[in-house]
Amino acid sequence: MSDKQGFRPYMATTFLIGFGFFTMGLMDPLYDTYVPIFLSKYISSMSLVGFFMTIDNILAIFLIPLVSAWSDHTLTRIGRRMPYILVLLPLSAFLFGSVPYAAGASLGMLIATLLLLNIVKQSARGPVVALMPDIIPANYRSEANGVINTMGGIASIVGTIGLARLMDLDIRLPILGSTKDRLPFPLAGVFVIIAVIFLFIFIHEKKPDTKETQEEKTPILASFKKVAAQHDKSAMYILIALFLWFLGYQGVLPFIGKYSVDVLKTSSGTAALAAGMVGIAYALFALPSGYVAHRIGRKKTIRASLLVIAVLTGILFAHPWITAALPEALKLGSFWAIMFLFGIFWVSIITNSFPMLWQMAEWGTIGIYTGLYYTASQAAAILAPILTGIIIDIFGYQGIFLFCTLSMLAARAVMGKVTKGEPTTDASRAKK
Repeated sequence: MSDKQGFRPYMATTFLIGFGFFTMGLMDPLYDTYVPIFLSKYISSMSLVGFFMTIDNILAIFLIPLVSAWSDHTLTRIGRRMPYILVLLPLSAFLFGSVPYAAGASLGMLIATLLLLNIVKQSARGPVVALMPDIIPANYRSEANGVINTMGGIASIVGTIGLARLMDLDIRLPILGSTKDRLPFPLAGVFVIIAVIFLFIFIHEKKPDTKETQEEKTPILASFKKVAAQHDKSAMYILIALFLWFLGYQGVLPFIGKYSVDVLKTSSGTAALAAGMVGIAYALFALPSGYVAHRIGRKKTIRASLLVIAVLTGILFAHPWITAALPEALKLGSFWAIMFLFGIFWVSIITNSFPMLWQMAEWGTIGIYTGLYYTASQAAAILAPILTGIIIDIFGYQGIFLFCTLSMLAARAVMGKVTKGEPTTDASRAKK
């Protein structure tokens, strides 16, 4: 495809690849919103709930880099990522649908189901993410990441605004039984299966040439050491910065549903709408944020977005006092509006940070860089809910927003040291 045509020739393919991200975008917000509520039926300490919310992140920090690297070295007739996707995502769908039923049985059953779910879901995540840079040239990955984050945003809207409303539906159905506080999970599992079918039918991975196959023979551990030993430390600075911004994000996200119920006094069916506002912003602004970054630079886009998010979470910290005199409907509406703005700038960070790392990778190390990204982000996600759970137990919910503000400002300072990763860093890679 000619470079003169820009990203347009890759648009349709990227939307199809986005079905993989659709599966994650559908499951993650429902998981983050309702699993803390399920756990709190058995556990009163928010710090302990925060600890159990790190199960997925603890598994992810080991499984995502490992399975991503395995997939780098997997050669099959249907590709190197697709075998993992076809096995692991359907298993994830079944286990995800089982979560509320396990929650109704016992704490032990719930934790066991969450453990199994996250083993397969986090194993699938690396190959799903690495599929896009395998196919899309390096210089267009911000735009492509915008497209697939749009798909993730659409999935988040389906889950948090569509399916989540069914948490309040109380009827009995064949096989599923009572639907109260359950129905969105098995329905989301069905959507995941449908997305996997589309992905398998329409996406065909490219085959590496002889030289690329030889490049892939570098041992996995040696590849990690090679990244860490690079003279230019831009990759390491990005990893440190994303650890910090995920520390802030993951410190808030697992408790937004509980915050909505306990502080804003919403129903369980409405509790997911705060995350839904972020999902709407994802869907609307993921693609434009990729184009903006291509024009003004990924680094500038990310640093500006981090500053705005720091301001927004500072406002959320003061939100109860600022809105004290307002009617309850306006309090809730203003909270959702801020979450929508949060989503606009958060997706600008996510859309452009992955391509900055991929820009530094070779074809045979895409999975390694994907794994490094998730190692840093999941390490933050392990630590953050525990820290903010303690903050809630001691200071109340408002403390988590101040924690997020400080994390975003620290991440912005570290991003100032990054010197590589822009679309024009290595124009020759655009043809890969």
